[in-house]
Amino acid sequence: MSDLAITTLLIAALFLILASGVWIGLTLSGVAWIGMQLFSSRPAGDAMALTIWGSASSWTLTALPLFIWMGEILFRTRLSQDMFKGLAPWMQWLPGRLLHTNVIGCAIFAAVSGSSAATCATIGKMSLPELTRRGYPADITVGSLAGAGTLGLLIPPSIIMIVYGVSADVSIAQLFMAGVVPGIMLAGLFSGYLVVWGLLNPDRVPPADARMTLREKLHESRHLIPVVLLITAVLGSIYSGLATATEAAAVGVLGSLVLSALQGSLSWATFREALMGGTRLYCMIALILAGASFLTLSMGYIGLPRHLAEWIATLGLSPFGLVLVLTVFYAILGCFLDGISMVVLTMGVILPTVQKAGIDLLWFGIFIVLVVEMAQITPPVGFNLFVLQGMTRREIGWIARVTLPFFFLMVAAVLLIWFFPQIVTVLPRSMTGP
Repeated sequence: MSDLAITTLLIAALFLILASGVWIGLTLSGVAWIGMQLFSSRPAGDAMALTIWGSASSWTLTALPLFIWMGEILFRTRLSQDMFKGLAPWMQWLPGRLLHTNVIGCAIFAAVSGSSAATCATIGKMSLPELTRRGYPADITVGSLAGAGTLGLLIPPSIIMIVYGVSADVSIAQLFMAGVVPGIMLAGLFSGYLVVWGLLNPDRVPPADARMTLREKLHESRHLIPVVLLITAVLGSIYSGLATATEAAAVGVLGSLVLSALQGSLSWATFREALMGGTRLYCMIALILAGASFLTLSMGYIGLPRHLAEWIATLGLSPFGLVLVLTVFYAILGCFLDGISMVVLTMGVILPTVQKAGIDLLWFGIFIVLVVEMAQITPPVGFNLFVLQGMTRREIGWIARVTLPFFFLMVAAVLLIWFFPQIVTVLPRSMTGP
């Protein structure tokens, strides 16, 4: 069969199994099994057992349940409410008001976790219940969280940047620096959209709290001190070199337990609820990750990513045309593969084509991270959409629809860094000099 026929068959199988109500992780595993059984000589059962065990027993993945547990503790105790109390006075004047906490929270947490799923899940656990309680509409609340959650891949430290840097022989320190300005730009685009939405829909935004003097705002900001201390402890332990991301996640859990205990809102009941809530959410995400890992292996054996990349290389496109085709290519590929696998499986074929087109490999690294972010919320099967479906119990079609504006903002970000490459290169050049 041709690659197009195989791809069409697997996409049809994916939607058919999803429509039947099977769990998402099992659906991904089922599509992978179909692909491997029909189009590969490798025994599917043996490959599935090894891959799922390898995915589930990854030490790097340990940071994810710990960060989710930290978010649950913040959500179950008064710490998340205090964070909103501290932020609210400073955001009342902005159109959209507290919706901006999704973007700000995700941008800050992205610098802690480096994981899109952890960022989306942790901030969502804090912001979704609080914004719902305050009367903010579900569509814009969930959509902005899905979009902002992807900042975990762009704002350093980022695992995908490390994988790309090794694959393309590009300085990882320069890649980290190159991601800072685009990350801030993307967060600014998301907040800008929320401002426009707030101006166009003033009747859907809850009324502002009573006006406060500067002194009163500063007094209310005292509620931010515990959360700021927690973030400082987690970030500081990573950037000082004292802890890995996993160890920093453990610091975050311990810190949130200590702070909530000192605050008097930690009880045996809240501790148990936080632990069970974090376990349930992580098990859902881990099952999806296991299915995605097996699907990645299946795609590798079939050779679809490599064949598609080779086909793109033969088209003889202009640099801009190549960037547009690769944007579509990676957005579609993200329906089947996780970000790291997308980079690993395609770089060997894509990089020579990119170099031949005269595209700067440092710029291309940030472009890859951006389009991988897009793939996280590509309707209707982006990974962040599945995470949010598990958290909100909403239909995947509804979540995809409310996330669509933020997907287009990412497309705009890709165009911006193409027409203004200085957005990517300004900080790395300041490191190395003119």
